[in-house]
Amino acid sequence: MMRNMARGIPRLWKDGYKQFSGLEEAILKNCEAATGLAACVRTSFGPNGLSKIVINRIEKVIVTTDAATIISELEVQHPAAKVLCLSAAMQQREIGDGANFVVVFAGELLKNAVLNLRKGLHPSVLVRGYGMAQKKAQEIIQQLVVFEVNSQKDMYDLNKLKLGIKSAISSKQYGLENFLSELVGKACLNSMPQIASNFIVDNIRTVKILGGSILDSTIVKGMVIETPPKSACTYKESTKVAIFTCSLDSTQTETKGTVILHDDKELMNYNQSEEDFIQGVIKQLKDMGVGVVIVGEKISEMALHYIDKYGLVALRLMSKWTLRRLCRAVRARPVVTLGGIRDADLGVCNKVYTKEIGNDHVTIFEQVNIGESEVSTIVIRGATETAMNDVERAVDDGVNMVRAMTRNGKFVAGAGAVEIELARRLNKYAATVSGMEQYAIKAYAEALEVVPRTLAENTGLNDTEIISKLYKAHSEEASPTDSKQGDKMADSAEETATGTGGISGEILKNIKRSPQNIGVDIVNGGVRDMTAEGVIDLMATRQMGIKLASQAATTILRVDHIIMKKPAGGPRKPNRGHWDDNDETW
Repeated sequence: MMRNMARGIPRLWKDGYKQFSGLEEAILKNCEAATGLAACVRTSFGPNGLSKIVINRIEKVIVTTDAATIISELEVQHPAAKVLCLSAAMQQREIGDGANFVVVFAGELLKNAVLNLRKGLHPSVLVRGYGMAQKKAQEIIQQLVVFEVNSQKDMYDLNKLKLGIKSAISSKQYGLENFLSELVGKACLNSMPQIASNFIVDNIRTVKILGGSILDSTIVKGMVIETPPKSACTYKESTKVAIFTCSLDSTQTETKGTVILHDDKELMNYNQSEEDFIQGVIKQLKDMGVGVVIVGEKISEMALHYIDKYGLVALRLMSKWTLRRLCRAVRARPVVTLGGIRDADLGVCNKVYTKEIGNDHVTIFEQVNIGESEVSTIVIRGATETAMNDVERAVDDGVNMVRAMTRNGKFVAGAGAVEIELARRLNKYAATVSGMEQYAIKAYAEALEVVPRTLAENTGLNDTEIISKLYKAHSEEASPTDSKQGDKMADSAEETATGTGGISGEILKNIKRSPQNIGVDIVNGGVRDMTAEGVIDLMATRQMGIKLASQAATTILRVDHIIMKKPAGGPRKPNRGHWDDNDETW
């Protein structure tokens, strides 16, 4: 060993280790991988974003513009790009919308960081500057609130719910945002508890039934089960519901036993005891006023016979999660044994019936006379599975937006207006900062331009012209003419809203008018105050997005050394293809 030490240690790591260090190998390569992921989803940003076809590892084809779905289905291998995936997943979990903004903004931050690194700026200076800019942006965005809803009282106003839902849905289903926002708003209103902050996203269910068009989608105050009843009776009104998690059958012993029967009378008596037990259970339910029996396991033929004899509705549900949600919908308790059921365990449903929708027979548990049912179901119709899946993702984003509104009801201007205003003010702030950090703050401000620039690019507009017009409009101070023009736009919006499911003009008039609200007009081209059309974003979405994107970018910039251990296991099996394709390799 001493002889080896005298000659020097030939290498630091074992065989198979790989390491990358320094500016070129580590930092710039990490930034390149992250910006590559951002470029992949950037064309899907905004209402006019293009769809991506993703074929996952089980060969399922997914066509969507939802960045959260695209990133979750991709198997990203690069560790730096995985940081962006984790940030987007966190945004989706916390807010339910804005995952694309996180990835695109973080990618632009790293792209600008590369330019500054090549100019000679140190990564630590960039990290400090990005931290200062992010902190200042969080302070500025508080001053840009244009509308606020009360997180308790206004949650029962359909028009104000639609206002928050519309922007989230329009980025996924542009052209259907008015119809879908009203659908989601009514469903959330049916399930809204007395304390709005206790709103549960899981209480809004979706059922996809092939056929018809998206405009045929409806709401059910209750629950829709994609299974027809087992019994002959399929309709009950104002009835009690019993829910069992066990099988509706004769009692089975845990051990095997042998029964010796000597004659036919003993055989008849043995069968009679089973029949008497099943009949006793069904008759007891009938005497308690139960009209619907839900079972989590099998229903025997004998039990079905007595269920039909006493005129009950029987349904078998294999999913324990569906069983739990149905318990919430009818306010019942699941019973684990056939004996000992109490009145307190029974639920109540106003109407249980079977309906044919398209080619499917579904069972509907509807709470007709109750003002609010704990569970609401949106029945999504569509010509293809792909279209219905995309609508389901848009509905999910809308429901998550309602949950976020119950926590913080402040809104900022949409259509890229708030990002341009943040960029303009951060540029002013950078001029007041002494030191090299001001270059990082300017890079941060320039990265915020990616939102209006991407909206313009995806719409087919000249992005450079749009950015210059936005800076010019935001630099002008508010005048009485702007206020009058804003009122006229609100009046026109009210006329447009009539009969189309749009947002009430009275609410639009309450939105604060200012040149700071001018954003990208993707309909007519150019720039104007899009808040008059109800294009506003939840402030919490932008706050969380800016925070997560900044943290992801600074995390990647802090890495200057990558050490990769040899993968576990032996050599991989060679890919020789199918034995019928090439016989020589087998």
